[in-house]
Amino acid sequence: MNLRDLSYFIALAEHLHFGRAAAASFVSQPTLSTQIRKLEEELGVVLVERAPRNVMLTPAGRDVAARARRIVADVDEMREAARRSQDPEAGKVTLGLFPTLGPYLLPHVVPAIRTRFPELELLLVEEKSDVLLERLQQGRLDAALLALPVNDEQLHLEFLFEEPFVLAVPEAHPLAGRSPLSLDDLADERLLLLADGHCLRDQALDVCHLSGASEKGEFQATSLETLRQMVAANVGVTLLPMLAVKPPVARSDSIELVPFRDPPPSRRIALAWRKSTAMTPFLQEFAQVLRGLPADLLLPTVRESTLPMHVPGAPGV
Repeated sequence: MNLRDLSYFIALAEHLHFGRAAAASFVSQPTLSTQIRKLEEELGVVLVERAPRNVMLTPAGRDVAARARRIVADVDEMREAARRSQDPEAGKVTLGLFPTLGPYLLPHVVPAIRTRFPELELLLVEEKSDVLLERLQQGRLDAALLALPVNDEQLHLEFLFEEPFVLAVPEAHPLAGRSPLSLDDLADERLLLLADGHCLRDQALDVCHLSGASEKGEFQATSLETLRQMVAANVGVTLLPMLAVKPPVARSDSIELVPFRDPPPSRRIALAWRKSTAMTPFLQEFAQVLRGLPADLLLPTVRESTLPMHVPGAPGV
């Protein structure tokens, strides 16, 4: 058994297709298939159910895949530790971000990251929080930006900042002129929310429970941009995180942003990484750069009567 064979099996476990796994591993399909069979013979168990149209892992295969990911991740971290001992601030870092934060935070922090770490190769992965957490645990990410709380004793969580929410309402809505709001002002509202799987949905539901508001359940959005369009069309109101309503995003005159009085509803953002990683000293420095947001980015601007409708180049949420 060697790392190469474990890597082939990890690729197969991820793609569940011999051809795609072989392509991802830069080998021919017969080569990958042969090595998987050798791994099965060495372990004495069947790892893969081979059906004509699909590939499935057996229970033993799922267990071996999880263990193989940990082994490969440990070896990668050992190599990274050796490399970083010579140049701690150069090399490649794979950072995960969730979609309701990434496109709105990055314009404010990437220039500072480039200045502080000019030799750093930063690879960004945007996924929902549960996917980021899984990939971080598997060693497929070096670190991830996540909303607290995160319950995992294997992870170190470095708090970065607290991001308030504002209420987005149509310009003619009764709450448009009532600033600042209290949570009680939401008691009779039905909020537009994101679909299941988005951490912002869970955070907004927490606000609903505290305020007595409810969800407009007949509609669920897949992105912040869709939520904004629905508010502009007078379909309802929604909560938006502060960074998502700040320049350099474009604005719309048909929506009003209404801030909350202190303390506003908010979400707490942290940088998470494995406690076992050799990158901890570097990631602590990296977190310090991320923590250096200008204070006014997390505060309502003087005139919050318009709302961004599109972030140029922003991916879907």
